[in-house]
Amino acid sequence: MPSYHHVRTSTFDVRLRLRLHLLMVAIIFLAQSAYSVMGFARPYSRPANHAKNPLLKTTTISDARSANTSSRVVRLSQSTNYSDRSSKRLRIKTKTMLSSIIATLLMTIKPAGAATATAEKTKTMLSTVLAALSTTIKPTGAATAVAAAPSYHLTRILFLRMLAIVYIAAFSVAKFQNKGLIGDRGIAPARLVLNDCQKRQELRSARRKEWAEERKKYSQKGSWVMNKLSDSRIATLFRNKFWFRTDRADRPLPCLLWLAKDRRNLNPWLDGLANTGLLLSTIMLATGSANALLIFALWLIQRSFMSVGGVFYGYGWEPQLAELTFHAMFLVPLLSMDPFFGSKSGVFAVPTLVLWAIRFYLFKIMLGAGLIKIKSSDKKWKPGDMSTMYYFYETQPVPNPFSRQFHFMPKAWHKFEVWSNHFVELVAPFLLLLPFRKLRLSGAIIQIMFQLTLITSGNLSFLNWLTVAPAILCLDDVFLTNNLSSFAQKVLIGTPMTSSFAASLKSGSMLLHTPLPRKVISLAFFILMAKLNVKVVQNLLAKRQLMNASFDKMRLAGTYGAFGVVAEEREELIIESAVDANGPWKEYNFNVKPGDVNRTPRWISPYHHRIDWQMWICAQTGRIERNPWMLSFLLKLLQQEKDVIGLLESDPWDGSGTSPKYIRVEKYKYSYNKRGSTPYWNRERIGRYFPYGQGVLTEAMLKDIIRGR
Repeated sequence: MPSYHHVRTSTFDVRLRLRLHLLMVAIIFLAQSAYSVMGFARPYSRPANHAKNPLLKTTTISDARSANTSSRVVRLSQSTNYSDRSSKRLRIKTKTMLSSIIATLLMTIKPAGAATATAEKTKTMLSTVLAALSTTIKPTGAATAVAAAPSYHLTRILFLRMLAIVYIAAFSVAKFQNKGLIGDRGIAPARLVLNDCQKRQELRSARRKEWAEERKKYSQKGSWVMNKLSDSRIATLFRNKFWFRTDRADRPLPCLLWLAKDRRNLNPWLDGLANTGLLLSTIMLATGSANALLIFALWLIQRSFMSVGGVFYGYGWEPQLAELTFHAMFLVPLLSMDPFFGSKSGVFAVPTLVLWAIRFYLFKIMLGAGLIKIKSSDKKWKPGDMSTMYYFYETQPVPNPFSRQFHFMPKAWHKFEVWSNHFVELVAPFLLLLPFRKLRLSGAIIQIMFQLTLITSGNLSFLNWLTVAPAILCLDDVFLTNNLSSFAQKVLIGTPMTSSFAASLKSGSMLLHTPLPRKVISLAFFILMAKLNVKVVQNLLAKRQLMNASFDKMRLAGTYGAFGVVAEEREELIIESAVDANGPWKEYNFNVKPGDVNRTPRWISPYHHRIDWQMWICAQTGRIERNPWMLSFLLKLLQQEKDVIGLLESDPWDGSGTSPKYIRVEKYKYSYNKRGSTPYWNRERIGRYFPYGQGVLTEAMLKDIIRGR
């Protein structure tokens, strides 16, 4: 019979070994759980609407071959067997290891005498643990495929189509308006901008040549190689053709119009660039795909118009569009137009770092818009007043048919709108940067709904449509397939390959991977944008925040904002001309700018009439000296310049057989009439805007003023 000391020691050894082995079991269990949570061995449960969704029908190898689909679908379907085998091997290894541990424990616990009761209790406990662990790792049904990482391929299709819609609107504006705005006989001809840049380039080249000659007298040891490189033909060509051709802010102007041999005949170039942009953006809309070369072409055309567009391309959404396009260049394949581009081992993943860069792009846009309001001198945005929306719908640049309805909403509702605006622009943007999927989805939906509300309440060009695009990339493929109706999926994300891809996504058989070159390029892009956005963040935190500005010479990253100050009264400039100085005077009607008090506003978004918007800015900023372009505009109206007249709704002198000789600009106060009443607008004359006093202008007078500037 064993002694008491022997029984106690034996029991202590059993407990020690038991704790050690249970610790090992716990470690294996936690590893298995983490492996499952990370998505490597997660069971897949088929959604309830799977059978009703045409994009989620299961695609097998035989189905793909019988339907003559592409080899990519076959590879995706074949990956199912690989995933099943990997998952099965994992389960077998885990079960074998657990069985070995349990067997060791049972063999260890064999004390005699007084320890028998303890051993039996231990065996019972081990059996319970083994049953629990076996249940935990047991697969559910036949769905044992390894789930892939979050996919953004369908999301990218939707993003590219939204970007294409924006570009179609932008290039349509360029096609129908640029000749009158910046054409050969337009208000602000593009050749003048190019000529000024050419003069700055020649001056800088001459200065550098003098410096290079002077440098030879003080050459230092070891500088010979650098001097040779900087004086090489390639470096000189780069400086003279690009780097030294700058605007007044010392920023290089990438512009395809430099290729024109005759700058006095740029209209064909303007039309050609607009038509090319329309063609490329239409291809992107139809296919839902693009490559880096196509995106680069769109970016270069947009930057070309921005370089020579002057005030007519000075709105915040122009650089905002160029910046998003630059981001999109790194989101798509280099050459392939296949939205599900990949290799034999699977589909190439959408670059994660680029996705996060675009999310930050949206974050800084919305946060900048919110901060510019609370930092402004306009107390209507501040707590204690919150009356901005009392006036916004009436005084915004270009109202639409619903603006008057919004304007006459109760004041309590308008205050709620201001609070909601502050939440959307100051709080909700942080949800976009969180690593938690549900919060990020919520942030994206908030931004999309906010932009859709703005689209229905006013004509803000394509600004709101453009802001929706990056919000789409905060969603993912699973969200789109689970929440869009079958019709919406066909329209928004439908391509010849979408059905097969969605089936592979839902079955868990899709394998995503990223080749090394793509990883390197994405990392380099992410680091570049992080560096460029340092000053952007500093500006957001500054007490005096700049709005719609950039801090790098290439304007690759900017800071944005809008409506820091909202006027309480709407002032409009009305241009009138006459054959005789004593009248009668005929009024020029614009396409969407309020003029005729009986005309109901139009809904044209995402299209945009630049001259109408610029007239609103002119009325807001005061005297004509701050808007010198208007002198040229008035001169072109007197000269009956065809392209400039084409910017208006109609020519009041068309068909009269005479041309105007005198012109003037009056200022009026406009306000909405009551809902359902006529006329649509009430207006009251404030006074003469230009010329000052009671005079009138002639063609000769305008030419003298322009020459004297």
